[in-house]
Amino acid sequence: MDVMTDLPHPARDEIRIEAVLHALADPVRLQMVRVLAQLPDDGGIACGAIELPISKSTRTHHIRTLREAGVVWVRPEGTARLTTLRRDDLDALYPGMLDGILKAPR
Repeated sequence: MDVMTDLPHPARDEIRIEAVLHALADPVRLQMVRVLAQLPDDGGIACGAIELPISKSTRTHHIRTLREAGVVWVRPEGTARLTTLRRDDLDALYPGMLDGILKAPR
């Protein structure tokens, strides 16, 4: 089984703007995406490595929301789950949207 399919992820053509905007409208999820956008695309980061003042269960909820919206890939790596931004998919579907959102004042 492909590691990207261990958890359900929408295919590129299944990603909907409404779901993406909903996922990015939450300040915690937006902060997660801002951190992910700064990282190289090659490895990902364990979601616990992003410093946020939230519980583990809340963090898991936010990552799931981002994954189900098609904003991030989540793949198992040993006992961790590494998260990467789906920048290529989002840029192909909605050119300039992600950059615009990430550059917006906080």
